[in-house]
Amino acid sequence: MNPDALRGHMDALLLSVLEAEPLHGYAIIEALQERSGGALSVPTGTVYPALRRLERTGHLASEWATVGGRKRRTYRLTDSGRRQLEGERSAWREFTTVIGSVLRPRPGDARAETGALRP
Repeated sequence: MNPDALRGHMDALLLSVLEAEPLHGYAIIEALQERSGGALSVPTGTVYPALRRLERTGHLASEWATVGGRKRRTYRLTDSGRRQLEGERSAWREFTTVIGSVLRPRPGDARAETGALRP
């Protein structure tokens, strides 16, 4: 998937992955990949700064935990983060509806239905 396609949607993706349970950074990256069927391979250099930013805005909280003898920072959604996620979902539904209505072929336009539109 084109990394530019994620621009502006990373917050919603991270909040959504953390909705069910707290996770550490690498588990978040794995969850994104798993939930996308392998289509999203987001680098750590994108995820960790976004997690810190979401924590600064109050949408996430974090704490250090020891997992398998290793210290890891675990992130969880706050009430503010849940409200933000609902807003992101609403905005996403509106966005996909609007873009879909533009991209959908117009009824009766045979050129659009056959893919023959050329400038």
